[in-house]
Amino acid sequence: MSEARPAGAAPTVLRRVLGKRLRHLRERAKVSFEEAAKAIEVTPLTVRRMEKAEVGLKIPYLKELLRNYGVRGPEMEDFLALAREANQPGWWHQFRDVLPDWFSAYVSLESEATVIRAYEPHYVPGLLQTEDYARAVLRMGFPHDTEEELERRIALRVQRQELLTKSDAPTIWAILDETVLRRPVGGSRVMREQIDHLIDTLEIPKVRLQIMRFAAGPHPGAFGPFHYFRFGFSELPDVVYTESLTGAVYVDKPAEVVAYLEVLDRMAVQAERIGDSSTILAELRKEH
Repeated sequence: MSEARPAGAAPTVLRRVLGKRLRHLRERAKVSFEEAAKAIEVTPLTVRRMEKAEVGLKIPYLKELLRNYGVRGPEMEDFLALAREANQPGWWHQFRDVLPDWFSAYVSLESEATVIRAYEPHYVPGLLQTEDYARAVLRMGFPHDTEEELERRIALRVQRQELLTKSDAPTIWAILDETVLRRPVGGSRVMREQIDHLIDTLEIPKVRLQIMRFAAGPHPGAFGPFHYFRFGFSELPDVVYTESLTGAVYVDKPAEVVAYLEVLDRMAVQAERIGDSSTILAELRKEH
């Protein structure tokens, strides 16, 4: 369901996956919500919320539910082991003082995705930013932050970038509007270093960048930035993330996600070729 995430509603990806598996096991066993609720002495609403990942997965409850669903032995132990992992706070929890709940959901998706595609008309994507570029962007976005808060936000962004060097790193495919590379964020030195960093990033096998030139004219993504996530879990649908001034919307209705994916594919054809990105970046660097 497409929705803005309210405070307190940022389950980890793994918890969402286990919720869907729990529903599948209940339906396979032909157990109703009412019967499942009776087995663990809770309301049917609580069982529904467990399956929707709206509440934590309490191990005693899970054990009893799995027994009622006919799950035994290694299958039960594997499920419980994953549940214990899902109940642990993500690494980003340490930054909760500067991380809005609606964005912690994004970091969870980013951490588990196998493919991340994005269109960015304003700024270099966070995963590809230098510290100085990030500092300039975040100082503008959070003008009332103390220096300590600003540095905490930068530290979070830098730690997110460790994703790029993991053995199971996702494929990152970003289309950047030419505006991103011409807008002088942080001044000339910062922009030159940022563009140099993008050129270096192209050496990472799973990173692909395309530039949408002004000369390309109107394109289907002109309504604003968005990010698309694909996962290695069959239970988890593709998700699209869009952001507003005060929150975010996470879209996972198949028809809506397909519309965004089609836009990305059309833009990939209209943008400059991936193989030309390094040359274009070097050309634009000279202008700063």
